[in-house]
Amino acid sequence: MIVDAHHHLWTADYPWLAAPGLAAIRRDYTVADLTPRLAAAGVTAGVLVEAGRCDVAETAEFLALAAATAHIAGVVGWASLTDPDLPATLAGYRDLPGGAKLVGIRDQVQGVDDPAFLARVDVRAALTTIGAAGLTYDLIVRVGQLAASAAAARATPGTTFVLDHLGKPRIGAGAEGFAEWRAAVAGLAACGNVVAKLSGLLTEAGPRWNVSTIRPYVDTALDLFGPERLMVGSDWPVCELVASYPAALEAIDSCLSELSAGERTAIAAGTAIRTYRLEVGS
Repeated sequence: MIVDAHHHLWTADYPWLAAPGLAAIRRDYTVADLTPRLAAAGVTAGVLVEAGRCDVAETAEFLALAAATAHIAGVVGWASLTDPDLPATLAGYRDLPGGAKLVGIRDQVQGVDDPAFLARVDVRAALTTIGAAGLTYDLIVRVGQLAASAAAARATPGTTFVLDHLGKPRIGAGAEGFAEWRAAVAGLAACGNVVAKLSGLLTEAGPRWNVSTIRPYVDTALDLFGPERLMVGSDWPVCELVASYPAALEAIDSCLSELSAGERTAIAAGTAIRTYRLEVGS
C-alpha cells in the first residue's frame, strides 16, 4: 500500500502561480488529472493539502471533493493561526460535506517575516486548539524557521506537527545548505510530537536533480526521525516543475532500498495512516 501524504489541486488563477518560473504549472489541476496518476503509480490513497489560496472556501471545496472521491483519504485544510474565531472555523469545517475527512490544518508560515511569529501567545493558543480538535498541524516553513518550529512543538505537546518537505532545505547551496539544514532540523526531530514528509526535495534540488543529490537529506531524516515518523509525499503538481508524478515517488523510493520491508511500509503508508487517522482500504 502507498499513501501519497502530500498533493494539491488548484486552478490557474491562484495568485501565487503568477510568479515568474511557474508557467509550467499555471493551469487547472483537477481530480480528473490526479486519479490516473495515482492509479498508474499504484497509490492507494492520498492526502489533499491546501494550496495557498488561504481562504475557507478552498477548504470547503476540497472537503466536498474528498466526500465524492474515495482515494482522497484526508484533507489538510487552511486556517489562520491568528484567527480569533478558530474554534468556530474548525467546527464549521466539520459540519460541511466531507467534514469527516478533515485531518489537519496548515497556514502559510513560510511567508511570514516575523521571526517571533510562532512564539506569539495567540499563535501558540491556536496550535493547542488545533491539537485539541484532533487535527494535526502541517508546518510549511523554511530552514530559518525550524528552530522556532521546534520551540512551538515543545510548547504544545498535545498537538502533532507534520513537517512538510523536510523544512525546504537549500539543496542547491551544496554542502553549506546541507550543514545549515542538518543543524536546524535536528532540534525539531528531537520533539516526539513531530513527524516529517519526504516530499518536495526534487523541487528544492532544481531541474538538474538526481537521486544522489537528495539521498543525504533522506538518510539524515531517517537517522533523526526514524521510519515510524516519516511519510512519503509527491508534492504534485508542484513536482512537475522538475519531475513527473511517478518520478517524484520513485526518487524517494530509490533512497529507501536498503530498509527492511516493515520500515518501507511505515514510510509508504503506515505513518500517514496513523498520523492523519486515515481510513484507507486494502
